[in-house]
Amino acid sequence: MGRYGLIGEKLGHSFSPQIHRLLGGYDYQRMELAPEQLGPFLERGEFDGLNVTIPYKKAVIPYCAQLTGQAKRIGSVNTIVKRPDGTLLGHNTDYEGFRWMVQSTEALLGEPAVTGRKVLVLGTGGASLTVRAVLQDLGAGEIVSISRSGPDNYENLDRHADAQVIVNTTPVGMYPNTGVSPVDLDRFPRTRAVFDLIYNPAKTKLLLDAERRGFVQANGLSMLVAQARGAAELFLGQKIPDERVEEIRQEIELETKNLILVGMPGCGKTTMGKILARQLSRAFVDTDALVVERAGHPIPEIFTREGEDAFRRLEHQVLCEVSKQSGLVIATGGGILTRPENLDPLRQNSTVIYLERDLDQLPTAGRPISQGKDVRELFKERHTGYQQAADLRVKNTIPEEAAEEIMRRIFS
Repeated sequence: MGRYGLIGEKLGHSFSPQIHRLLGGYDYQRMELAPEQLGPFLERGEFDGLNVTIPYKKAVIPYCAQLTGQAKRIGSVNTIVKRPDGTLLGHNTDYEGFRWMVQSTEALLGEPAVTGRKVLVLGTGGASLTVRAVLQDLGAGEIVSISRSGPDNYENLDRHADAQVIVNTTPVGMYPNTGVSPVDLDRFPRTRAVFDLIYNPAKTKLLLDAERRGFVQANGLSMLVAQARGAAELFLGQKIPDERVEEIRQEIELETKNLILVGMPGCGKTTMGKILARQLSRAFVDTDALVVERAGHPIPEIFTREGEDAFRRLEHQVLCEVSKQSGLVIATGGGILTRPENLDPLRQNSTVIYLERDLDQLPTAGRPISQGKDVRELFKERHTGYQQAADLRVKNTIPEEAAEEIMRRIFS
């Protein structure tokens, strides 16, 4: 089997090795290169096929002896194949990926997502060139690219307040720098669809904002898998069925999304988290335990010494750090949703499970908030927040049975 991989400057976030393993079973490595390493690496030619990502999709072109028609038209290369004579052929399978992403959304909508509509493309790098080509071919109306400078930039977005579709091709909001958005959607009252090429986290702040507004929205995972399918077909010299794209997208999503447990104090989140982590061979994180570790003393003592606000600030910091990672099982404190700023970190990269237990079975000993309020009063204050955050609700009477239900509902 040949030598394949992904080149870019920072690749710790990439899911490409898992995807290519599922597509073709071949070894596929992430290869981080500094700008001065790019040329020598390509000239050595110690590979059979490569994918190319930020920031090298334009920079690799001079090293290619030939470009396919699609790559030449777009002016961006994301796939390189070494030919038998040792020369490099540059191709653009991102085109196939973004087209698949848009058309998959249209299948759910039952109508065209971009045809005849004004589209704002955030960014002017290699990915934006591909996006523009697809939008043109799908019959979009006016297409406007936004850069940090130039005639259309982030300082004069008001002139494009009539945009109906927004596509983010920038890395703003990408892991590990999550929780930020390139634009404020309140500035675009006519927008009804948002596409973000970022796939880690699963929901950037831009997509979470779009979700809250009821917009059509999609992340870049389907694009990533579809473009990888195109690259794998070039690497292997054989066709891969369309249905594999959606199958692999679902598999990668299940594999990489965290499971986050929310619910009342004493409902069994820590116990359930350990059961699920063991069954899934995943790492388990308890945000309360991390707070105690950071503070250096138990939670009741944090409340006594520093007050609830200090505890909630530290809790938020811990949640932001762990929830942007992938493939964890996370148990949270019972009051995690008393602060609105925790909702986005909870939902950005996770399936949120609301673990329920009969109120008369909830212990209160050693729980600072529970001791100060009746459990029913506490439940009334928090129940709506749990509901709003949750992707599914599970009754936890017998933990092993509840864990089985969670596994069945998420992974079956």
